[in-house]
Amino acid sequence: MGLDSPRLKDVLEGIWTGSLQLPDFQRDWKWDDQRIRELIATVTLDYPLGVVMTLETGGESPFRARPLTGAEAAQTVTPDHLLLDGQQRLTSLFQALHLDRPVRTVDARNKELKRWYYVDIARAVGSAADRDEAIVSVPEDKMLRSDFARKILLDLSTTELECEAGYFPLHRVFDVQQVNAWQRVFVRLDDANWDLWSRFEQYVLNHIQAFQIPMIKLSASTTKDAVCSVFERVNTGGVPLNVFELLTATYAGDRDYELAHGDYYRLPDVWQDIKKGLAASYPVFGRLENGLDDGLSSSDFLQAVALVMTWERKQAGSTAAVSCKRRDLLDLPLEEFRRLAPRVTKAFEWVGEFLNQQCIVRAADLPYRTQLVPLAAVRTILNDKTDESELLERITRWYWCGVLGEMYGGSTESRFTRDVEQLVVWTQGTSEAPDTVTEAVFLSDRLDSLTTRNSAAYKGIYALLIKQGAVDWYYNEAPLNPGTLLQHSVDIRQVFPKSWFTRQQVNDSRANSIVNKTPLSYRASRSMTGSPASYLTLLAQESGMRPEWFDDVVGTHLVDPVALHDGDFDAFYSDRSKQLLELVNAAMGKRTLFRDLADQ
Repeated sequence: MGLDSPRLKDVLEGIWTGSLQLPDFQRDWKWDDQRIRELIATVTLDYPLGVVMTLETGGESPFRARPLTGAEAAQTVTPDHLLLDGQQRLTSLFQALHLDRPVRTVDARNKELKRWYYVDIARAVGSAADRDEAIVSVPEDKMLRSDFARKILLDLSTTELECEAGYFPLHRVFDVQQVNAWQRVFVRLDDANWDLWSRFEQYVLNHIQAFQIPMIKLSASTTKDAVCSVFERVNTGGVPLNVFELLTATYAGDRDYELAHGDYYRLPDVWQDIKKGLAASYPVFGRLENGLDDGLSSSDFLQAVALVMTWERKQAGSTAAVSCKRRDLLDLPLEEFRRLAPRVTKAFEWVGEFLNQQCIVRAADLPYRTQLVPLAAVRTILNDKTDESELLERITRWYWCGVLGEMYGGSTESRFTRDVEQLVVWTQGTSEAPDTVTEAVFLSDRLDSLTTRNSAAYKGIYALLIKQGAVDWYYNEAPLNPGTLLQHSVDIRQVFPKSWFTRQQVNDSRANSIVNKTPLSYRASRSMTGSPASYLTLLAQESGMRPEWFDDVVGTHLVDPVALHDGDFDAFYSDRSKQLLELVNAAMGKRTLFRDLADQ
C-alpha cells in the first residue's frame, strides 16, 4: 500500500484515457447539482477534498472493470488502477471540469437536469465565505430564465456573452489554449478586467490547476476479501457493499469463461432467473423487483452453495471446515457455482414445498428466512433421502425447534455449519439430535409476549394453527390450506376484538397476545364486531349451520366456544394457552418449561 498525491488534472486525464476505472461492483454515479457546486467550490479554495483509494491491477484486473460515467470511450482499455473510494467526487469533477458537454445530474427533488458549471469571477475573488455562491450552474442552452421561461436572466450561449457577464466556463479550466483565448476576449472588453483577471487567476484558476488528490494505492496482491472489507470501511457514506456485488464483478472478469462462451458471466441475470422461478411457484420466497430482493436473497442462495461446496470438500478429505462466511463466498470459484447452483435451486424448490406443508406460504409469514439456508444445503446433500418419512419427521422437528425456540434470531453463520453437519448425521440415525433441537426451549409465559410478527415464534404458532386443521369461520367447508390462505386473504385476527375491550373498559396487555389471535379470512373478520357471543351468532347464521355445529368449527382453532359465548376472557385465555402449549410441545417434540417449577 502506498500514498501518492497526483494533480487533479492528471487524475481526470487518467479517467478519460481509461487508466483509472471502476470495479464493476461500484454503484452508478449520481450526485445532485448542489453537491457538485459545493465540491467545485472546495477545489477552487484549495481546501482538502479527502483521500481516494485505488487498487493496482498489475495489467490484469481481478474484477470486471468499467469506465467512470462520461469516459465510455475507454470501454476497451485495460485499467492500471481501479477506483475503490472517491467515485462520486471524481466523477463529478470529471464531468464538470473535463468534459466539453453538460453534466447529467438532478435537482433537490430528484428531477433530471443537464447543467454547465461556471464561476462568477467578481464574486470568486471576494470573501472565501462567498465561494459557494460564486459557483453557478446553467441549463443545457446556457440560459437562465424566469417567469415560466419567458424572461432571460442570464445568457452565456457565446464566449462574448460569458465574458460580458464575467462568468468563466469551468469545463475549459485545464485547456491552456482555451483559457488564454477566453482571457483575451475578457480583458479586451474593459481594461479594468486585467486586474480582475490577475486576482482570479491567483485565487481561483491556479488553485484548480495545481489541486492535488491524496491517493492511497493498494497493491495488486490485495485479496478480494481485503478489497471488500476496505471498501465497506471507506464507503460509510453509501450503501454497504455486499458479497453478491463483489462476486458479480469477479465472475464477469473470469477470462476463461469469456473465452469459452464469447461473453462474460452475468451473475445478476442468473440469480434473477432463479429467484423468479422459485417465487412463481412459491410466494414464500418473495419477489425480485428493481434489483431488490424481498424474501429469499442472493446472499442466502450463495451461502447455501458455499455450505454444500465446503461440506463436499470436507468429505473428500479437506481439513477446511464446513462454512459459509464471507471469505468462503468470495473464494467460491465460478465453475463450482455453476456446478452447484442448479442442485441448490432444486433444493430450494423442495424447501418451498416443505414450507407449504407447514402452511407457511407468504414471505410475510416466514418465521426465519435464514433457517432456509441450512435446510436447502441439507436437501442438496441428501437429495431424495429427505423424502423418507423418518428423515422428514426429524427435519420437521428440527425446523420447528429452530422457529419456536427462536434459535435463528442472532448470529447464524456458526449455527448454519453445525446444523448442516449435525442434521445430515442425525437424519441417518447415527447421532444425537442437533444443537438446535437439544438447546431449543419454549417458556410457557412466552405466549404472553408474542404480540407481533417481529417474533418468529408468533408466526410459527400462526402456521401451526392452520397446519393442525383450523377451519375458517366464514368459508367453513374444509380446513384452511395453503391455497385458501391466499384465496381468502387469511390473516391474524383478534378473537376478543379491540372494541370489546374498549366497551368493557378493560386495559389488558394480553389482548394483543397470539393467544387472543387466530388465522381467519378477511370476510370472517368483517363480521367480528361487538362481543364474541354476538359475532358468533351472526357467523353461525351466515354459515347456515346449527349453533352447536358452528361451535365445533370454532373449536378447530383450539378455542373454547363456551368462554366466548360467556364473554369470559380469563377463562378463554387460560384454556387456549394450555392448548397452544400442547401444540408447541408436539411440534418441538419436548415439553414446555414453566417459570415457576411448581406449576409443572
